[in-house]
Amino acid sequence: MYVRVHVAPGSKREQITEGKGGILLITVREPAEGNQANKRVRELVALRLLLPLSKVRILSGHHSPTKLLTIDN
Repeated sequence: MYVRVHVAPGSKREQITEGKGGILLITVREPAEGNQANKRVRELVALRLLLPLSKVRILSGHHSPTKLLTIDN
């Protein structure tokens, strides 16, 4: 399954909400430096779907706020 997300790093609160067109809006506390925000996005999506972290991967958008994730079942 593919999921498109838009990430806002450095926020005060962490949350996942649904935006326009089915894109998930994810806010994380971690900064966008050193891959910290990307790692936390994967953790939050895995926790929400009750999956191990290894099942959630970032396919594209490693250096962009808009990302494409793949989720293996």
